[in-house]
Amino acid sequence: MRRLLVAAVLVPSTALALAACGGSSGGTTGTPSIAPPSAPAGSTVPSPASTGAAQQGAIPVEKNPPGDIPDNLAFVAYNNTTGKYTFTHPEGWAETTRGSTVTFTDKLNGVQVLTGSRTTPATVGSAKQQDVPALSGSQAAFELRGVTSVKVPAGTGVRIVYRRNSAPDPVTGRQYRDEVERYEIVGGGREVVMELFGPVGSDNVDAYRTMIQSLRLS
Repeated sequence: MRRLLVAAVLVPSTALALAACGGSSGGTTGTPSIAPPSAPAGSTVPSPASTGAAQQGAIPVEKNPPGDIPDNLAFVAYNNTTGKYTFTHPEGWAETTRGSTVTFTDKLNGVQVLTGSRTTPATVGSAKQQDVPALSGSQAAFELRGVTSVKVPAGTGVRIVYRRNSAPDPVTGRQYRDEVERYEIVGGGREVVMELFGPVGSDNVDAYRTMIQSLRLS
């Protein structure tokens, strides 16, 4: 398993305590109820979500999930010079960048992109043997939904879909059941991981497709 170069915040509310170079830029965080970022596959450094993750029960799924991303939302380009990748994200989402890791969030939705150290793409088999157990140990009430091979403009790899509990809102304590689409993509001998997340049942298919299809390794 490769160690990913992760720094902060897969979610608007929680910083990931992993070492990475660079500073933070961008505006405020979004609604602080989204779960902390995934521990990088193979990492020995746990994310904040890993504390007591195995002991948590799954949060009930909302009957009317509040996380739909509007279809008419404009998208704007983002370029990470440290990680050497670009993609487009919904305009107006709050940004947090630290080195090669960036997170954009709005209310209950978000996307995080970070670099990894694989030089050859993960397979369905290797993801199930290595990445899935790592995620299971770091994400609260982890539930695997599926692992498939993917090919996108940036390269090839796997798509891991899983569910987890969000982090409690620091004010209300409320949590949501999140669904995460994790893409581990290798192109030109470099790896980039994109995680797209929001409440289970949210209609975010078009927005997710726009972001992963726009990803490029520069």
